[in-house]
Amino acid sequence: MTETANARKIAFATFVRRALDDARAMRAWSGTEVSRRTGVSRQTINRWVRGDWASDPEAERVVAFCEGLGLNPAAAFTALGWDRAATPRAAATPPPMDPDVEALLRRLVDPNVSDAEKFHIRETIRYLAYRPTLPVNLRNSGKQAG
Repeated sequence: MTETANARKIAFATFVRRALDDARAMRAWSGTEVSRRTGVSRQTINRWVRGDWASDPEAERVVAFCEGLGLNPAAAFTALGWDRAATPRAAATPPPMDPDVEALLRRLVDPNVSDAEKFHIRETIRYLAYRPTLPVNLRNSGKQAG
């Protein structure tokens, strides 16, 4: 392996690792959740983090990974050493975020909030994210005309 190829692998692995760390810290996403949201398998993401690939990652997967995490694919392309003169696909504008969710995210990155409180916030979010959805007839039972 050439020194340039190895440097590209290290740069891309660093990019992917940072993206995963940000997804965990800011959104409380697990590796499985990142895979689900990006459409890129955990195995592929793990290979990228290890720099364990013989040929360059597929551009479509790199774009899907970036878009699923709200990142500009151009940053990944730069890490891979790909032609930066080519026009990358514009990243989709994320939908507006609920103010309560923004408040929780701010608390999760606030150094003045204790680790115990951050743990409690993450556990509550995980519970709400993965609990079974209530059937429609039960959700509307409390709403009676009056």
